[in-house]
Amino acid sequence: MAKTSGLNTTGILSRVTVAAITATLVATTTSAMAADAPKGADRAQAAPSASAFNTEAAADAPVNALYGVNSGGDLYGYVPNGEGGLDSRILTGYGWNYAKHMTQADHDGDGSSDAVWAVTNGNLEHLPWGGDPVKIGSGWGIYNKVTSAGNLGGAGADDLLARDTSGNLYLYLGYGNGKLTARKLVGSGWGQYNQITGKGDLTGDGKADIVARDGAGNLYLYKGTGSSTAPFAGRIKIGGGWNLFNNLVSVGDIDFDGITDLIARDTAGALYLYKGTGNAAGVFKPRVKIGASGWNTYRLLF
Repeated sequence: MAKTSGLNTTGILSRVTVAAITATLVATTTSAMAADAPKGADRAQAAPSASAFNTEAAADAPVNALYGVNSGGDLYGYVPNGEGGLDSRILTGYGWNYAKHMTQADHDGDGSSDAVWAVTNGNLEHLPWGGDPVKIGSGWGIYNKVTSAGNLGGAGADDLLARDTSGNLYLYLGYGNGKLTARKLVGSGWGQYNQITGKGDLTGDGKADIVARDGAGNLYLYKGTGSSTAPFAGRIKIGGGWNLFNNLVSVGDIDFDGITDLIARDTAGALYLYKGTGNAAGVFKPRVKIGASGWNTYRLLF
């Protein structure tokens, strides 16, 4: 049984006011199950529908803290400071040594994450903020990328993307309680990308999008369609030279302008913010440094 840590944000990641965003993170610890293909599905239920959730207007971007796990398994949270940067780090948990993938999930469509999906020892676990971890499925060791880019399938809850070692990309629809539908193959050839991320709408059409970087350093936009069977339109190249970064991650809106942003860490350990424009013709504004150094201490950012 691998020991991990739960998180308790006690509602601090509200998008209503900056004061709520900058409230204190509260740390708690729990034990995570490390037991039993990828299952991660509840076949007894119908696919989730939008009517099951209290969704917000599509124009509102998610607002979340940025989390990092260091080599010792310690977990730190950085809350957006309301000025386009991040507040000082807060120790939020420990024991995450064995987590391979971690990603935030918003289950009720209110724009703030409610939980984390984590892959540990090949098992997918769901950890509500401050709650106990629940094993969702086993066999997830076949994936080399697991991330939630928001609500991709058209219902109100966040969904999960997973890429296997053959480059196949699968979509798991979320039920809003941590459980997932059976996977759907939504693309092949995704092994060419070494970074895939997203958390909300980048183009102003109200649908969640993702960006992906290839081995040559080119960055591509995949516009969301809102369809659970074909969640992305054809790729659009939005830039080159992105190989100077060793991590790309989006947690939503960092500068509180209502548009999803992108965070990039360079090989020297500095952190940059690419503010979203909401326009597919020019997805990001020029980068702004929000962390001078030291960010390479984190093996996971989510």
